[in-house]
Amino acid sequence: MSDVKPDPIDSLTRHAPFSGLPHVLRSALAPKLARVVLEQGVVLFEKGAPLAGLYVVETGGLDIETGHADLVSHRGPGDIMGERGLLRDGNALLTARAAEPSELVVVPREAFLDLMEQSDEIARWFARARPTAQGDDGPYATGLTALQVSDLMTATPITCTPDATVKDVARLMRDNVISSVVVMEGARLAGIITVRDLANKVLAEGLGGDIRVAQVMTPDPVTIEPGRLGLDALMLLSELKVNHLPVAQGGRVLGMIGKTDLFRQQAATASHMVADIASADTAEDMAHVMERVPMLLVQLVQAGVRPQSITRRITDITDAITRRLLRLAEQQLGPAPVPYLWAACGSQGRREQTGVSDQDNCLIIDDSVLPEHDAYFAALAKYVSDGLNTCGFFYCPGDMMATNPRWRQPRRVWRSYFARWIAQPDTEAQMLASVMFDLRAIAGENALFDDLQAEVLASARKNSIFVAHMVSNSLKHTVPLGLLRGFALIRSGEHKNTIDLKHSGVVPVVDLGRIYALLGSLEVAGTRERITGARAGAVISESGARDLLDAYDLIAETRLRHQAARIRAGRSPDNFMAPADLSDLERNHLRDAFMVVKTMQSAIAQSRGAPG
Repeated sequence: MSDVKPDPIDSLTRHAPFSGLPHVLRSALAPKLARVVLEQGVVLFEKGAPLAGLYVVETGGLDIETGHADLVSHRGPGDIMGERGLLRDGNALLTARAAEPSELVVVPREAFLDLMEQSDEIARWFARARPTAQGDDGPYATGLTALQVSDLMTATPITCTPDATVKDVARLMRDNVISSVVVMEGARLAGIITVRDLANKVLAEGLGGDIRVAQVMTPDPVTIEPGRLGLDALMLLSELKVNHLPVAQGGRVLGMIGKTDLFRQQAATASHMVADIASADTAEDMAHVMERVPMLLVQLVQAGVRPQSITRRITDITDAITRRLLRLAEQQLGPAPVPYLWAACGSQGRREQTGVSDQDNCLIIDDSVLPEHDAYFAALAKYVSDGLNTCGFFYCPGDMMATNPRWRQPRRVWRSYFARWIAQPDTEAQMLASVMFDLRAIAGENALFDDLQAEVLASARKNSIFVAHMVSNSLKHTVPLGLLRGFALIRSGEHKNTIDLKHSGVVPVVDLGRIYALLGSLEVAGTRERITGARAGAVISESGARDLLDAYDLIAETRLRHQAARIRAGRSPDNFMAPADLSDLERNHLRDAFMVVKTMQSAIAQSRGAPG
């Protein structure tokens, strides 16, 4: 007996997000569905062509290609195609070709758009995950409107019973370096006793240490729930004129929050930190300020701040540390014998630092420098690089630092470096040029760099062989897409079954941005600014730029959220994320973002060529 094919609606609702359709929507959708049967090699839709609807693969598989027939990905049973084009202008963004005999269910365009209006679950699934459009200013600057009490409280508070003596409580406070103790009567919150109580109600009244806590505690204290905002806690503390609040929910005490916790959080803002750095006298003092950066990252991520604003704030702190170290070095070594410029490259140069960064820097010195002056600049570079390392910016593994004499040279030598790299673009030259194209002046004589940057960009753009090599070099970083539905994971070692959100996520877009800057003679260093500038200069299309910006924002946001989650869990931030930790929706969007990047890489390779 031949197999009976299921109705399209039954096939469709086997897969998320349609599996959750309520009966009334399922019944209305069923008669609108159709089935498409394709032989191997047949094109389902071509890039730029109008889409008939949303496609869900039943059997077989389809190759997703660029307009140049370059394979981007493969879609198998259960995979969805066409949603991005439908939600934009109705046209396909890529080409879909049957890799084998295949069958698909198609949801007509109008039916799909109606579903988006009628079902919140469908709308959430297909809406592109975008960062919020908040600006750099606003109430989140203190963090207290972004973070909940649970983020700020001291968990597992120190407790005592009402029968304990005040002497016992004083010892608890001393031994645990705290200023309040929760008084518990079994599982019930009976009161709170603080250092102020010991001073005002015991010492000031001449009472002894053997009196019971019940006599001097604040009974039945007001509590606050862990889901309230930090700002709510600060306002409640002020209204009650107290310094501590027990955190409780459902009658269960979960922690303690005090004004000190909240004021410490208010200090964890970029502006406060930069101000503290400006008055620091040693690298160790600045390192203590840097200890607040993880919480800064967490609060900004939780506030929904755009990734570029978060990385800009963190980079501002690094810039402030660098400038302060240079000032302290000059105080110790004396004024520089000739003008110089300290420049940063890498993520600091692009203003894209996160919670994990090394240092990449160099010195451009005025051409009037004499050989005997190098001892001064070597000492300057060592002072600053050692100080940055003390502050957590570890030494560059590739020795791309001003402590290396190669990267501490007069301006004329830097000109010769770039001229040689452009004229003879071998592997090392490509790597060095890529790094140095991200240079940004941090402190010193800016004129030493401004003309040099414009000159190098103009020279590089004219050399088609150099451009082709740059394109080829940029394509070495590939996004982690597997051909069969999923991600290409790291297969062994410490980070097995994860993807590297830096080298396989952000870096491919950074490389593209660098190529666009070269082609468009753009002097901006930031990746997002380069993509925007390339769009304005017609280096890439409006739709290509829009897609790539969306993809970059999503990848960067995923990376920052991963780092923030590790910090909140008490671990060091890193770039290695397990896709299994994401929801189906998040994995779908991340895969789409990687597909966009791969498509743009293919487009630049086709349009500019790459040497064999």
